[in-house]
Amino acid sequence: QVQIVESGGDLVQPGGSLRLSCTASGITLDRYAIGWFRQAPGKERERVSCVSSVDGSTHYADSVKGRFTISRDLAKNTVYLQMNSLKPEDTADYYCAATFISCGLYDHEYDYWGRGTQVTVPS
Repeated sequence: QVQIVESGGDLVQPGGSLRLSCTASGITLDRYAIGWFRQAPGKERERVSCVSSVDGSTHYADSVKGRFTISRDLAKNTVYLQMNSLKPEDTADYYCAATFISCGLYDHEYDYWGRGTQVTVPS
C-alpha cells in the first residue's frame, strides 16, 4: 500500500523559512518523481516544484524560483521543500504527490497524493 505523508507546515512571518517534508512508503524515489503542489483558498492547485526519479533533475514554478529548493534523500525515501523568503502569497495547503519516473506539470498526471500540510504567511 502506497502512503504519502507531508509534514512541516506552520505559520511563519513574511521573510521567514520553512522546510516541508514528504515521506513515501510503498514506492521508491528512484522510480517515482515527487511533486509539490499548493492550493490557496479560491484558487486552482498549482505545481510548485518537482524532482524527477532518474537523475534528480528539479523544476520550479516561476513564482518560487530562487526562494524554494527541492531535494531528496533516497535512503530516507523523503523529499524536502526548503522555502525561504516566504511571502503572504505563499499561503496555501501544500501537497506532495508521486508519479512514475518523470515530473508532470498537472495534478492529473500524479498517481499518489498526501493529505497536505498548511503553510500560512500573514500579511
